[in-house]
Amino acid sequence: MTLAAKISLGCIADDYTGASDLANTLTRAGLRTVQTIGIPADDLALPEIDAVVVSLKSRSIEAGLAVSRSRAAETWLRGRGASHVLFKICSTFDSTDAGNIGPVMDALRADCGEAAVLVTPAFPETGRTVYQGNLFVGAVPLNESPLKDHPLNPMHDSNLVRVLARQSRTQIGLVDLATVTRGADAVRARLAELVGKGIGAAIIDAVFDRDLETIGLVAADHRLSVGASGLGLGLARALVSTGKITSSAASSEAGVAVGGPAACLAGSCSQATLQQIANAERVMPVLHLDPDRTTTDKDEAQRALAWAKPRLADGPVLITSSSTPDQVAALQARHGRDAAGHAIEQAMADIAEGLVQAGVKRLVVAGGETSGAVVDRLKIPGFLVGVEIAAGVPVLRAVGAEKGDMLLALKSGNFGGPEFFSDALGLMR
Repeated sequence: MTLAAKISLGCIADDYTGASDLANTLTRAGLRTVQTIGIPADDLALPEIDAVVVSLKSRSIEAGLAVSRSRAAETWLRGRGASHVLFKICSTFDSTDAGNIGPVMDALRADCGEAAVLVTPAFPETGRTVYQGNLFVGAVPLNESPLKDHPLNPMHDSNLVRVLARQSRTQIGLVDLATVTRGADAVRARLAELVGKGIGAAIIDAVFDRDLETIGLVAADHRLSVGASGLGLGLARALVSTGKITSSAASSEAGVAVGGPAACLAGSCSQATLQQIANAERVMPVLHLDPDRTTTDKDEAQRALAWAKPRLADGPVLITSSSTPDQVAALQARHGRDAAGHAIEQAMADIAEGLVQAGVKRLVVAGGETSGAVVDRLKIPGFLVGVEIAAGVPVLRAVGAEKGDMLLALKSGNFGGPEFFSDALGLMR
């Protein structure tokens, strides 16, 4: 069985938790949405849907590989009828001067023949806004916020025009807030002006939800856009308001109870996740992995499983490799950034695999890289998107998984409230 109908909106996400965030946003806006892990096989059984979010683990890999995987995903989506493709990136624009946002944008733009691309990571609902091309987290510029210290892609420049210009082969322009507030026609005129100057992409300001709706109306006229889930929200509302999609309630099928043991894994080093772990220690057993042993000793995962398995019958457990930014920096200095990150991701994937083999059917994972490693190891090809646990984090029901029915939550490190792990498990029955 293949896709039941042509899709209206195709999306390519550069990590798995970001894909879940976007799929959740589209579902809340009334689009029937499926998140896939990688490019789906043609025989994957999927219901009738409006949007597909193809999840790639491409944010922090070599730029050329990110480009080739993204181009393949775009080809698949265009072949299923997607007239518009959103390249979904992190709302903190996580990238380095080598990419991968710019190189992927350039390649997708060339493939679809788009003259100019609108780019914005703004999502006011989650405190991400863009003004005069500068990205703000709450009331402060990104480079002054705690989010600047991503362990793989630190962000120390808030001016996205500069950031993207260092990555892209095209000139980068700006559509400022004053233009956005004048409406879609003013944005279209400004974009045409930039194209006339040879500019191929433009950072566009957004401070309020209504700005996203304006941007969505303009972006939907084009074949490609680049942004976070806020832009997805704008596109979804534009597709509904123009009658291209008939809004419908999200399927409740994703939330059907599966029962069985539950477990949580945390690999994010964000301040939000560290606080969530501290709060979880009051309500469930928590095992803190030793970062050095996890990096150098392959048996650390087995020791964690030996700790967890006897406890699963009594309730959920949490296993975490999370550390403070200073501890992460010291670990990377001792073992190398890439080697340390890869070893810890694989250890968490080993633990997830062992937990599922032990009967776990409900799994909560915190951290984008950790989530990607876990889902890849479990060979889950896709998810139906269910109810929202926290802003940007839905309950996901596995589709086509080798281990049968499972419920998962994949959380970006900075997302969720203080009691996120308990809140997630309360909605995953």
